[in-house]
Amino acid sequence: MSTTVARTDISTVGRWWWTIDKWILAATTLLILIGIILNFAAGPPAAERIGAETFHFVRRQMVFLPLTIMVIFGISLMAPIQVRRFAVIGFLIALGLMLLTLVAGIEVKGAKRWIYLAGMSLQPSEFIKPFFAVVAAWMFAEHRLREDFPGNIISIGLLFSVIAVLLSQPDVGMTLVVTAVWCAQFFMAGLPIFWVILIIVAGMGAIVGAYFAFPHVASRVDRFLDPTTGDSYQITQAMRAFQQGGLFGRGPGEGRVKEALPDAHTDFIFAVAGEEFGVFLCLLMVALFAFLVIRALLKVMREENMFVLLAVGGLAVQFGLQAIINMASSLHMMPTKGMTLPFVSYGGSSLVALGVGMGMILALTRRRRDMEGHAT
Repeated sequence: MSTTVARTDISTVGRWWWTIDKWILAATTLLILIGIILNFAAGPPAAERIGAETFHFVRRQMVFLPLTIMVIFGISLMAPIQVRRFAVIGFLIALGLMLLTLVAGIEVKGAKRWIYLAGMSLQPSEFIKPFFAVVAAWMFAEHRLREDFPGNIISIGLLFSVIAVLLSQPDVGMTLVVTAVWCAQFFMAGLPIFWVILIIVAGMGAIVGAYFAFPHVASRVDRFLDPTTGDSYQITQAMRAFQQGGLFGRGPGEGRVKEALPDAHTDFIFAVAGEEFGVFLCLLMVALFAFLVIRALLKVMREENMFVLLAVGGLAVQFGLQAIINMASSLHMMPTKGMTLPFVSYGGSSLVALGVGMGMILALTRRRRDMEGHAT
């Protein structure tokens, strides 16, 4: 494409192409392609288990994929001020929908996290993650620029509001992710060491509290520490998939563990990659996730705009943390958590929300000195 778009092209697409970070774009594209391949591998067995048509999940994912690509492209065209405004509006809508799930949501496994809109199920909490990261970055940045502006206080208030709704669903895992990203941004904004220690202590206390307050959290932790204390079927099957895959895998479509692994197309798709394509594809995926996070952070390391620095930092940490949680859960390195592997696992809400986050990263890491007429 670089040979067909001239540097003198002043069209919207032309300016976008010459200012976008092509390495981040390429890594994201590779993850999406890997996701398509793995959904073709894991989707049919999952569909057959629920009595659906063979390519039920594959087709549903393909419906959301073009939308995700359009979301990434459309948001990546925005200037930083437009990203900020978009995030504020998106945050308010997502928070409102999360509140709506508490009264009109679909209950699945004891949790109300989904709501039906236009005939499709939507998980609003997936969208609160990228929007809140950008809104929190704005508050922290404004506090740094104007000490009389209570940005930190507002950010803390918004965090507790999000936490309250998430725990009401309940979704402890999402709460921990949102809080961890917020803490990372607060630290990057120049948090005093006293508050760093206080937050660490409070975080440890919250984790212990969650263990005693939520039975499903206690069950997962207990099963992680001692598999004989409960049902550890899924993680046992996932580990068997990695063992059978070895270095080179059994080959595309040749995996057998996915037929007995209920969440092979969502939470445990990394295990499907391990069985069918071996350690090499798994390492490639780890490398792509690591590259995206490191590349995004390096792009803003010398950024003078505090909002851009904190927003990209928060979004990158969030992206990497979600990938780590999914892969670590599949490898029995931490208690299981129902969290998708970014751009790889099946899930419409997750896919589009990740597109929102990646679109904002691409928008904020563009070479703004070449973006004529755009505010920063």
